[in-house]
Amino acid sequence: MPAPDLLTAELTLTGRITTASNATFLGSIGDTTVVYKPIAGEKPLWDFPDGFLAHREVAAYLVSEVLGWNVVPRTWLRDGPFGIGMVQLWQETDPGQNAVDLVATDDVPESGWKHVLEGQDEEGRMVALVHEDTPALRRMAVFDVVVNNADRKGAHILAMTDGHRHGVDHGLTFHRDPKLRTVLWGWLGDALTVEELEGIDRVSEGLDGELGRSLTDLLSAQEIASAAVRCARLRHVGRFPAPSGEMSAVPWPLF
Repeated sequence: MPAPDLLTAELTLTGRITTASNATFLGSIGDTTVVYKPIAGEKPLWDFPDGFLAHREVAAYLVSEVLGWNVVPRTWLRDGPFGIGMVQLWQETDPGQNAVDLVATDDVPESGWKHVLEGQDEEGRMVALVHEDTPALRRMAVFDVVVNNADRKGAHILAMTDGHRHGVDHGLTFHRDPKLRTVLWGWLGDALTVEELEGIDRVSEGLDGELGRSLTDLLSAQEIASAAVRCARLRHVGRFPAPSGEMSAVPWPLF
């Protein structure tokens, strides 16, 4: 959990992130820069219950912590200028790195990258969606399966200077029905590593213990049970899953 002063000290707003679909603000708590998403600013969705996107963001952080891979920056619920909302530590990214990219079809890298799909840009040119082939991004892809992330856009992946990759914007997670929509399909069908399987085991065990108890204040019992089923299935199969159902396998827009 965050330090006590981050829970109780004044949260001052310094700007608004206008590209976000829900009300999202940049702020500070003392010298700490944070992102603040008030529940009052969440737009209703047809397939997720109203007023609980912030709770899902916190739940995603708790799962990330149990996995032990630091996928999600520290995230918590607290009061703010517009009421209770999600607060997350701001991350300074490396503008010279892109974990996910659109490139001309003829320019797809031969190594170090995974080719996801092809399409046409607004001028009719053929382009390819690619993402890097790194352990950090693989771990994020496993995390997305576990939390059933319905909105892993390219812009939701933060490239850090040291090569680490953070994932953000996890309001559309933990639905009890299959909802996985992601740009990270490059490892489809590949076997999970021992490290990845051990992470899944930690979540499975946690759902039967402290993690499960912590999630009861954030998710429904059915959603927690569905997370346990996803972990068990992923552990049994031991491979990255394929898209399922009739809905799009990727979010839109991609970035």
